[in-house]
Amino acid sequence: MDIDILSSEGDWKAIQVDGGSEFEAIFEEECQRRGIKLFASPPGSPKLNGGVERAHRTHTEEFYKVTESSFNIAELGKDILEWERIYNTVRSHQALGYLTPSVFLEQQKYHQGKEVMCY
Repeated sequence: MDIDILSSEGDWKAIQVDGGSEFEAIFEEECQRRGIKLFASPPGSPKLNGGVERAHRTHTEEFYKVTESSFNIAELGKDILEWERIYNTVRSHQALGYLTPSVFLEQQKYHQGKEVMCY
């Protein structure tokens, strides 16, 4: 997670993380400095963090296991951005009634008149 996201709009009170290596000291220290509580979910806890655990599985099965990327950071970054575009605008999601996340969000905004989030 990029620490700059903490500067975006919103009154951050707490963040749930999966305890992975990306949440090392610098991130934890910055959250502590800002008074943001961190909650780490246990590894492989789909009942506590189902949406995220399912997304990890999908990314592993549909991107990491089949990509032809060399895993060079520059190349991988481009490939991940393309996968992200496909995941959010082309690939339908069963949990969203077989809509893409972008279509789902647009429908929610239209019906509710406010911002919504999905995984």
